Amino acid sequence: MSDQTRPFDIGTLGGSEPPLPSPRDRAEGRRPVAWNGAADIGLLLLRFLIGGLFFAHGAQKVLGMWGGLGLAGTAENLRGHGFVAQADALAWALGIAEMAAGAFVVLGLLTPLAAAGLLSIKIVAVAVKWGSVPLYAAAAPDALEVDLLLGGGAAALVFTGAGRIALDRGRTWQRRPLPYAWLSLVVALGVAAVVYFLLRG
Repeated sequence: MSDQTRPFDIGTLGGSEPPLPSPRDRAEGRRPVAWNGAADIGLLLLRFLIGGLFFAHGAQKVLGMWGGLGLAGTAENLRGHGFVAQADALAWALGIAEMAAGAFVVLGLLTPLAAAGLLSIKIVAVAVKWGSVPLYAAAAPDALEVDLLLGGGAAALVFTGAGRIALDRGRTWQRRPLPYAWLSLVVALGVAAVVYFLLRG
């Protein structure tokens, strides 16, 4: 049983040993809480949903697929949110970042960093829309609800990692997830701050 949890130590700042069972669990002979295949399947589904949707959004921006705006329409949309001077370059960068990071999340490759990149995109999206659009998608097609859900899913993957059904299996950030999660979160916040404060206007 301990081998199932050995690569995953999400309760401490590193290490390779699973947490010890509580005295109550030992006394009652309970099975210790362990990482399991169900969690791997759940994370795989989450990765496919979050990464796949981001990839599709990127393809809409860059290639105009699935009814997307394309680069020209995306740049115009960015100008409407205050990104005037850098709208064309930012439209291209945004679309490529969504496609690349979304694909990495689906594959489970460099998952904390890829998910952090997606999170930074949604942090900026929520920041520029806050107070100007409704919260719920039923009230408006460009509401905050979708941005919050996708951003929340990306944030969850920053901390959980990809699970064992992934190309990341056995890598350092999977064995010591919490330090890498915090580092990735700092990167996400830094990128979002640069885009929002330096490229907007």
